[in-house]
Order: sequence, then structure tokens, then C-alpha cells
Amino acid sequence: MLIPNYSLLIAIQTLFFLSVGARLLESPPEKPPVARRALFIFGDSTVDIGNNNYIETVPGNRADYPPYGRNGFFDGPTGRFSDGRVIVDFFAEYARLPTIPPFMQPCIQLHDGVNFASGGAGVLPETNEGKAIDLHKQLNNFKAVQRALSKELGNAKAKDLIQNSVCFFSIGSNDYMGGYLGSPVMRNAFSPEEFVAMVLGNLTQAIQTIYEMGGKRFGFLSLPPLGCLPGTRLANSNNTVGGGCLEKASMLAMAHNNALSTTLTSLAHILSDFKYANSNFYEWLQDRIRSPSEYGFDESLSACCGTGPYRGLFTCGKAKHYELCETSDAYVWWDSYHFTERIDEQFARELWNGSSVGPFSMEELFFSDGGKEITMDGIIGDA
Repeated sequence: MLIPNYSLLIAIQTLFFLSVGARLLESPPEKPPVARRALFIFGDSTVDIGNNNYIETVPGNRADYPPYGRNGFFDGPTGRFSDGRVIVDFFAEYARLPTIPPFMQPCIQLHDGVNFASGGAGVLPETNEGKAIDLHKQLNNFKAVQRALSKELGNAKAKDLIQNSVCFFSIGSNDYMGGYLGSPVMRNAFSPEEFVAMVLGNLTQAIQTIYEMGGKRFGFLSLPPLGCLPGTRLANSNNTVGGGCLEKASMLAMAHNNALSTTLTSLAHILSDFKYANSNFYEWLQDRIRSPSEYGFDESLSACCGTGPYRGLFTCGKAKHYELCETSDAYVWWDSYHFTERIDEQFARELWNGSSVGPFSMEELFFSDGGKEITMDGIIGDA
């Protein structure tokens, strides 16, 4: 287990323990000139676009079979845990980049970025160990990409590409859901506060590693209310009438988000030229769960695809008999733990240039540099 023990992480953790702990766009974001920044993606099934297609894992950590991908945007299932696209696909579109390829896919082009995410992955190596590509291994894969770029482009150009890139993180849910709540060993060894601190310490170490490699711009998808996923509602239905949200799971997500916010604020003060876009996904999604009709949804408790109460059993497509909704656009949840393309698109727009993101937006990370606008040919003038 990686447990950072140097002074910067201690200072950040101390700040955390001292801390107390939407809008929709009606049209696609306006597209600025062509971006020259690559996009590198680290995370779990929320942003995995097919890496798990190439590894040995459990069936629940793969999505390369029907009805995944049912909305027809891609030519069949791709490994995305969705009816179609996921949030990083929209970032690539808005940034005028091609679809970012999964690292495990053979013969990929590296110049526009790489997706390292893996369904089931955690920040901690022990989370789903041997069943997913954890964050530490994803960092090693990023280093391999850096070496390949240096060999192809030369050290100077490769360094420039990394320095001008945007690195996006969406990870942590598996650490809390399976790695902690699902592990009596971890619960006995660590208090919730200690476990959150350990997860954030390892995540901070990963951010620092990328920063030391040249990365300066980071985006983060904060954790949703984990207790309100269809799968956790199903698990909680044995204990509460109606299967309400599992509060201890949502509390862990909230504590993680508070710690992440404190950590990023500290890093921005400590690290030169460190820029980031952090999201308030918890409250943003909670609003849609509580009042789906106000945001154009019909159903926010049950999944579109699955079995059992809330369609909360993670058997979409793998069971002999599973239920499938007629129109997934009407649903917040695609399966027991994942979102529909429509939610991902809405939040991608919000992160791109909405009010639930700060201190920078994803658009600013891609298209501004000291108040100037970026194109493939370089800085072209004041923004």
C-alpha cells in the first residue's frame, strides 16, 4: 500500500483535518479554435472507454457486450459503461480532438492524448487488486507513453506536449464502496477519516508525479452521492423501507470531495503554474435525483438496465433475463452504478464552462494561456 510520508502531503492532510468537513446549457458549448493540448485520462469505469476489454477481469468490470452502447453512436459495444458516450468523449469533442484512444488498444496514436482508465480501478492498489488497472499502474502507463513520445518526437517536443496537456481524473468510488465499506479488514484497520486521508494522500502523490513529469493542468470529477446509486439503494433496501440512500456511503463521498477541494487549494499555492478545474458533482447530481422532471428526466432512482429492485443488480446484459427501459434518455442511471450518456453530456457541458466548476473551467484549461487563446499554430492573440 502506498502511504505518502513526506512533508508536503502531511501539510495538505493537516489542512484537510482543519477544514469543516446548475445550470443546463440548451445548446452545445461554443467551440473555440482548434486546441493544441492533448488530453490524458485517469480513472475508473466512469471514464473507461475500453481498456478492460484487453485484460483478465471479472464480468462486472467489462462492458463490451450488448446492451452497452445501445444508442447507436458507436458501432456496437465499446467497453464504455454507458448506453453511448461518457464524459471524456464530450471533452474531446469540445476541445476539437479526436476520440482519445484506450492505452491497452494496439497501435494507438499518442499525440492527442491517451485514456488509461479501467473499470473497477481504485486510487489504492488493494482496491479490486488483480481485477483492474489501479491508479499506480495507470501512472506507470503514462510514463511509458512519455517515453514513447520522447522516442518519436524527441525530448523537447515530448516535454512540450506533456506540459501543454490537460490531465483529467475520475476515480475514488471503488475505494470507498468495495475497498472500505465492502472490506471488514479495512473497516477494522482504519476509521473513515483515516481511510479518506489515505486515499487522498495517494491521489495527491499521483498528481505530484504528473506535475513533476511536466503536467500543469488538471480536471477532476468529484464523487457523486454514492449512497444513492441504484446498486446501493438495492443493498440498503434490506435495512430500510423503500431502499433509501445509504448515508454512510454518501458521507464518505462528501468527505472525499471536501478533502480533495482542500488538497487542490493547497497544491495551487505550493506548486508553480498548477491550474485545475474541480467540480461539484455531488450536489449537481443530487438535484437531478431529487427533482428529475426539472431537468428533463422521468426516472432518477431506478436504472434503465438491470434486474431486481431499482434494477440495481449489476447484471445488465450478463443475466439470462434482465429488464431494459425503452428510452434511456429519460433515465439518470444506465445500470446499477453508471450514468446514461445524457447525464454525462450535461455534466460535460457544465464542467466545460458552467457554474459548478472552478477555479478554472475545462474550456479555460484547454484554450487559454495567460489570457491568450491557443490554436494548433500557437498563441494567436489576446482572448
